[in-house]
Amino acid sequence: MANERRMLVLRAVIEDYIRTQEPVGSGALTRGHKLGVSSATVRNDMAALEDEGYLVQPHTSAGRIPTEKGYRYFVDKLATVVPLSKAQKRGIRTFLSGSVNLDDTLRRSARLLAQITGQVAVVASPSLARSALRHIEMVPVSSATVLVVVITDTGRVEQRTIVTAARPSDDVLNQLGSRINAACQGESLRRAADGIRLFSQDEPDAPMRSFLEAVARVLDELATQEQTSNLYMAGTSQLAHRSVSDMASLASLFDALEEQAVLMRLMTALTEVSQLHGVGIAIGSETHTPGLMHASVITSGYGQSTAGISKTPGNASSDSTTVEPVAFVGSIGPTHMDYANTIPAVRAVAKYLTEFMLNEEGEDETDDDTD
Repeated sequence: MANERRMLVLRAVIEDYIRTQEPVGSGALTRGHKLGVSSATVRNDMAALEDEGYLVQPHTSAGRIPTEKGYRYFVDKLATVVPLSKAQKRGIRTFLSGSVNLDDTLRRSARLLAQITGQVAVVASPSLARSALRHIEMVPVSSATVLVVVITDTGRVEQRTIVTAARPSDDVLNQLGSRINAACQGESLRRAADGIRLFSQDEPDAPMRSFLEAVARVLDELATQEQTSNLYMAGTSQLAHRSVSDMASLASLFDALEEQAVLMRLMTALTEVSQLHGVGIAIGSETHTPGLMHASVITSGYGQSTAGISKTPGNASSDSTTVEPVAFVGSIGPTHMDYANTIPAVRAVAKYLTEFMLNEEGEDETDDDTD
């Protein structure tokens, strides 16, 4: 779209439609925006934008509304992202700092994001595949049962039981735990499992080798069980306050929100793609999800995975550019959502979740105007 004035007209139409959810006419645009041209000129520009697929006229006598193509151009080129104020940033940090554990923090984050944006907020718990081992402990439960407690660097705590014919003594279990922690702390769960298998090869006692293999299998299974990640959702009740014209699309949106496995795949993939404004955005058909054809999804990754980053100096995998987020924060709403305010809100909550995960504290308000 080469015509600069036409871009201004498109921005004005979309901003007005986001605010009112009513078709926008040329007269309203000339009265409400300083376009510097007549209503007839604006009308011609709107007709051209319709021909190019950015706008559509729902009724002959009505004004225009944005198409999916129009929203995409607006998000990519025209939207002015509004930075959060210092007070808003301080409020986010204060609200999240009152949490008692990771689950509470994620629930608070979802509620907070829903309140800020007026959309449905979704927060995923950290991915075990991207988590590193912080601590492992083996607790004797009975003469044949051991409870394996795995704590990751992302705050996840997982417990699994091992049934063994020859349970190691309490002292041996403590020694094994210390040995595994010393050798495998900071490694991905899968690499930690490989490490356990490596030093089990030097174990002369067959029952002990069998027990160590069982511990390694626990870590392997955790690393592959992505379905154990939880989705924390808030704000669905706010959808009920949408306009009557939204009701048909909202019914399918509610159905889509019930499909948590589908949402997890979509929002994880969206977080991993090349990101705009520090977020991933899918609009309508870009979601490839039937219930979200009239919705937009905005996500941002949080946390910094160190899993799999080599401890060996000079190893290419130790490059800090390989650090990935451990999960995502996201907002789901109609395509006419307020992108300018939702984008920085999603990004800010992700940033402060990362801060929480890294146990960062201090006076810094992260006053970068890109928020």
